[in-house]
Amino acid sequence: MPSDTRTPRPGRPRKPRGSLRGSPLFRLRFGFLAIAMVLSVFGARLVQLQGIDPKAYAEMAAAEGIVNVSLPAKRGDILDRNGEPLARSVEGLRIVADPLLTTDQAPELAKFLANRLDVDYFSLLPRLREEGSRYEYVARRVPSTVATRVVDEAADRGFKGLFTERDPVRDYPAHDVAANLVGFMGIDKPLAGFEQTFDGLLAGTDGSARYQVGGGNRLPLGDNTVVEPVDGQDITTTLDQDLQWYTQRVLRQTVEDARGDSGFAVVMDTRTGELLALADHPTFDAADPAASDATDRGSRAMSDVYEPGSVQKVLTVAGLLDAGKATPESRLRVPSELRRDGRVINDWFPHDELKLTLAGVIAKSSNIGTVNAADHFGRGELRRYLAKFGLGEKTDIGVRSEASGVLPSSSMWSSLVDDRVAFGQSLSVNAVQMAAAVNTIANGGVHVDPSLIQGSATTDDGVEVGTDVATTRRVVSEKAARGTARMMERVLDPEGGTAPGAAVPGYRVAGKTGTAQRVGEECACYDGTFTVSFAGFAPADDPRFTVYVVVQNPRNGGGGGSVGGPAFSKIMSYALKRYGVPPTGTKPSNLPLEW
Repeated sequence: MPSDTRTPRPGRPRKPRGSLRGSPLFRLRFGFLAIAMVLSVFGARLVQLQGIDPKAYAEMAAAEGIVNVSLPAKRGDILDRNGEPLARSVEGLRIVADPLLTTDQAPELAKFLANRLDVDYFSLLPRLREEGSRYEYVARRVPSTVATRVVDEAADRGFKGLFTERDPVRDYPAHDVAANLVGFMGIDKPLAGFEQTFDGLLAGTDGSARYQVGGGNRLPLGDNTVVEPVDGQDITTTLDQDLQWYTQRVLRQTVEDARGDSGFAVVMDTRTGELLALADHPTFDAADPAASDATDRGSRAMSDVYEPGSVQKVLTVAGLLDAGKATPESRLRVPSELRRDGRVINDWFPHDELKLTLAGVIAKSSNIGTVNAADHFGRGELRRYLAKFGLGEKTDIGVRSEASGVLPSSSMWSSLVDDRVAFGQSLSVNAVQMAAAVNTIANGGVHVDPSLIQGSATTDDGVEVGTDVATTRRVVSEKAARGTARMMERVLDPEGGTAPGAAVPGYRVAGKTGTAQRVGEECACYDGTFTVSFAGFAPADDPRFTVYVVVQNPRNGGGGGSVGGPAFSKIMSYALKRYGVPPTGTKPSNLPLEW
């Protein structure tokens, strides 16, 4: 290799090997110096943030923090049997504030929002100033048009930091139709009815979103995590919205015309036990529950118990026929009064001694005749039949606060109780219980559990309800049921019956009136008020529907035939026509009433 013959430039001496800058000791010292300078800068900044300006540090942390947001699930709809919504979720928005941007204008913004939304100024103000927060609720479940208008107006006025997110609103398009069963929602939880009973199914599961913000904006490349919500399940009821609407209107007019305190009506599919209508009056608008009295927001048909009166007599005679103790033409002497155990039993109408058949006893609704006929029962036999008819037990159809009624226990069952129960006093029922019992006669002697839910659903108490879990049981023979139905037809006889006003033109109808004394809450005694009712089914010889109408404390002097009968006729006529049930074309019962 040739030697280096280049001559060094004048004035630039060659750098000697082993100079200080290239030595390991120099590099080590320089590194320590650089580290010390960086640590000094960090230390000074830490002192500033923690000791000199902590508020500025908190604001910076919030400005570049993590926001956690709940993503609400859509609540399931409550539908009638034809898929029409009784309760549904529609698009809504929630209004949310970013306190980092609203703090400076908090008092003015809180006043603005309180004037335009259903929010309280004093509770909202601290949320608009919440230190360290980037996300505070202003209002939940606001209709989309309202929320958008408010936020846009706020922006036009120079307010910053408001935005909207999806938040479905509960809507009740049917308003008062079936409101006593459907119930209603509060801001964040259900407060009554199916909304509360089936909340676990309807509510679904909320999702969540977690994202990073910086400088007042969401960082697209920051920490972003989303768990999608799981929407709630729909619940389909057995109710027919149109029939429910009509039943409620007839019931309201009936109660008002009778100047009664309240009333309820039941329409049941005879064969399936499905409740097509379950009406209460007074009722309320589920879209505006606060406008009504709290006592009107439940179902009196399920929670109120009362003595059924003479409607009960059809159960008594059905048991007698089934046990072979009587026939529709059995002859009975009916005195003007009956003395039993030191007490006097009277009929609702004055009379001398009558010679009535059992059919005549039912047609004229004689207490004395019923008691005489019931004397043929063995000890405890009447009670066993009534228990099989479902009295004294809840129906468990999915309505909260259902009362079980009272069927006196065997140990409390005396001869006096036996007499009074035979014609419908000294026991209590709820309306659906009694309707299902009468429906047993319409259904050929087979009791079918009433249902309000199609398919099956589990209540929040863990009870499975619905048509899929409804059971049946035979209570009386088909022959006994048909014999009882023929006697019930005579109740509508224009000359000998108590309820000609319950007739449905063109159809054979079987029915029974009821008038019972009421027990007053204050005295726990019969207080001079009454429960009047009418129960029946049609066509009498091939039943399709059972209808039961009850009015509490009518002040017009009417009874079960004059008050409940016409209401029954209207509701039954509507149901038969709506479902296209033709008349059977057969001749009505002509059982003799006297002998």
